[in-house]
Amino acid sequence: MSWAKQLGKDQRGSRPRCVLLVDGDGEEVAARLARLVGVGDVTVTADDKWIPRGKPVQREDGSWDATVAEEVELDKPNDLLPLGVSERLGSWWLAVSENDPRTPNWGIASTCTVGGRKGLLLVEAKAHWNEVKGSSSGKRLGKTASDGTLKNHERIGEAIGEAAVGLRTATGGSWNITRDSHYQLSNRFAWSWKLASLGVPVVLVYLGFLYATDIAKGGNLFHSEEHWERVIKGHSEGVVDSSCWGRRLDVDGAPMLPLIRALNQPLRYCGD
Repeated sequence: MSWAKQLGKDQRGSRPRCVLLVDGDGEEVAARLARLVGVGDVTVTADDKWIPRGKPVQREDGSWDATVAEEVELDKPNDLLPLGVSERLGSWWLAVSENDPRTPNWGIASTCTVGGRKGLLLVEAKAHWNEVKGSSSGKRLGKTASDGTLKNHERIGEAIGEAAVGLRTATGGSWNITRDSHYQLSNRFAWSWKLASLGVPVVLVYLGFLYATDIAKGGNLFHSEEHWERVIKGHSEGVVDSSCWGRRLDVDGAPMLPLIRALNQPLRYCGD
């Protein structure tokens, strides 16, 4: 059984590639992440922390420990942010916390240094056109949603609206992020803005994995950095300010840097 199967329904496409990107010696992983960003004053070192931490590990008895490959919810206690910041993120995003409601998961999140200040590198990754197309809808709300779910749905809409206003103020550009359309794209930029507004510099990388033949073939794959850039700019048109990509935004004195990057990361399975 391969390590990738321990990721369940996410064993193909972008998720296992993110896991591989942070698997290995700390110096190697830090160098990979720094190369991915490719910006001179953004550094990642072996002293930084990242989640996931690598591939699932097989124990001596044959069972697997997949916790190292889990994604992170930044409002929960983690190794990346001070507890106070995580708590403020949670209260901003959620009205009620009963039943441990889910918040956005990140493909990769890592501490880093931006212009000499401790910050956060956040990676949203895709490996197939359907992974992009499927994120164009708004946040779903079930017909039998509980009172707590309804309250959280309302709060999330308010939080993204607040972020849209904040981004318009910071950039003077057109921002139409919303809970009700392109929800994943909207929450990625909203969380990045909120972190920056709390004084945490953010590098937000939209990463396209190239030639992911394990998940699909032909035109559904990304074939080059230029192809991926066209895809993500087309997907985000009318939602985020089109001039934001590659531009350092100033959010209350903290930088927020949205980037588009592409990488060919072949999958390696058990025994590599």
